Amino acid sequence: MPKVSLDIPNQLLDDMKIHVGDEGKFVSLADAIRTACRKMLDQLDHIDARHGRIKVKK
Repeated sequence: MPKVSLDIPNQLLDDMKIHVGDEGKFVSLADAIRTACRKMLDQLDHIDARHGRIKVKK
């Protein structure tokens, strides 16, 4: 799997870390970021479909 490096504001990182770990929704920070990216791309697909730019995958 390719690795990506990015800069992220401390406030956003701190907010994400609340949801990571044994008591959180995600097992790791990388898992949280991957999930957020997938969700954003799904939302963009739905927006594009509403505007007739693509067909929605079902």
